[in-house]
Amino acid sequence: MGLRLVVIGCAGSFAGPDSAASCYLLEADDPGGRTWRVLLDMGSGALGPLQRFGTAEDLDGIFFSHLHPDHCLDLTGLYVFRRYHPGGALPRIPVWGPDGVGARMAEAYGLPPTPGMGEEFDFRSHDGIVELGPFRVEPLPVAHPVPAFAFRVSAGGRTLAYTGDTGPCPALDRLSEGVDLLLAEASFRDGEDNPPDLHLTGRQAGELATRHGVPRLVLTHVPPWYRAEDLLGEAAAVYAGGELLLAEPGATYDV
Repeated sequence: MGLRLVVIGCAGSFAGPDSAASCYLLEADDPGGRTWRVLLDMGSGALGPLQRFGTAEDLDGIFFSHLHPDHCLDLTGLYVFRRYHPGGALPRIPVWGPDGVGARMAEAYGLPPTPGMGEEFDFRSHDGIVELGPFRVEPLPVAHPVPAFAFRVSAGGRTLAYTGDTGPCPALDRLSEGVDLLLAEASFRDGEDNPPDLHLTGRQAGELATRHGVPRLVLTHVPPWYRAEDLLGEAAAVYAGGELLLAEPGATYDV
C-alpha cells in the first residue's frame, strides 16, 4: 500500500444528515509490511463511522488542522473509548494541533487541565515536519479566524495535500505543488458576498488545482445547507487537471 485516503466525515461546519464533520483516515505500510493509520481531523460525529473501519483501537496518531468543533470535538468520545475500553486502557497516542490543543480538549470534556486527557493522548503543538512511521506530515499555516493549518502528507512515494479550513492565501500554492491528490474545502459559493479569510469557493479550489497541475481534486467540507453538486460545478468550470470528485462518507482513494 502506498498511501490511501478514507473519508470518514466530510460535512462542512457541522455534521449533516448524511455525514459527520471533517475526519479523514490515512493508511500506509512501512517497509516491514505494518500498516500505519493516522487521522486528519476528528470533527463532530466522526467517532461513529470511524468504528466501521475498525481503526479506533489502533490509530497511530491524529493531526488537527484547527480547534473548531467540526474538526476536533469527537476526540472527547475517543478519550472515553480509549480510557474505558473493556479490554483495558489503550496505549497513549500522539495528537498534534495548534498551541493549547490539550487544554482545549480537557475543557471540552469538563476535565481539569492537568492531567486532562494527557494520560490517553500525547498532545503536541505543530512545529515543523513530523515523521511518523511511513508518513511525512508538513503543517502549513493558513488563513482562518483561529490558528489553522493545511497539511502535505507523503508516504510510499505519493503526496496528498489537505487544505483544512482556509480562505485564499499564498500558503495554498506551496501546499499544492507537485501533489498527487488535493483534498480541498469548498464551503462558499462563487459570486456571493463571502467573508474574507474564512473558506474557499468551489471555483477557488478548482483554480488552485489547475495552477499546479494537480491530477486529482477531491472537494470536501461542503456545508449541509448547500448542494454539493453546485460547488462541484463551480470547480469543473475552471479545473483543467484530471479527475474531479466530491468527497463522500466511506469513499476510499488510493493516492
